[in-house]
Amino acid sequence: NSENNLKLIESLNFLKLKNLLILNDNEIKRIIETNNFVEKYFVFKKYPSSLEIKIIETKILAKVKINDKLLFLGSNGKLIKNKTNINKIPFIFGNFSNKEFFEFKSIIDKSDFNFKNIKNLFFFKSGRWDIETNDGLLIKLPTNEIKLSLKILILILKNNNTKKIKKIDLRQNNQIILNG
Repeated sequence: NSENNLKLIESLNFLKLKNLLILNDNEIKRIIETNNFVEKYFVFKKYPSSLEIKIIETKILAKVKINDKLLFLGSNGKLIKNKTNINKIPFIFGNFSNKEFFEFKSIIDKSDFNFKNIKNLFFFKSGRWDIETNDGLLIKLPTNEIKLSLKILILILKNNNTKKIKKIDLRQNNQIILNG
């Protein structure tokens, strides 16, 4: 947003009258990397007198609450404090690691299940995830074989009238439990 852009620009203002030949690349890197909204960046020195910095903003993927503070998880893996609430992203409950979340999200992204349909994610100590959709459907996934479970879930959603179904339990091998 414009407030974050302004803060980043102000922190880089010291570069305006610097000589490109003696410019400390590590200092620029340190300033840019302290901004949690930065996903990637590229710095180009255009001799004799220009410096071009291209910054790609991170995507906000989910909300989490840590120590009673609402934080946002970015696609760069960083937790971000933000003054504005973003409503169209899932809220994650449970004590998860970023690695566990990104592995799970990668499986979802490779499936036909749309991450945008998720209202809440629940992570359990056993390493298992549950999904609550925007429609109020609770999906209980197993610890292993998540990819296969998501394929089965998509088939169930395509072939059944899911408006009556409130919960789909895929945790047991060779068994699907549907609750209305």
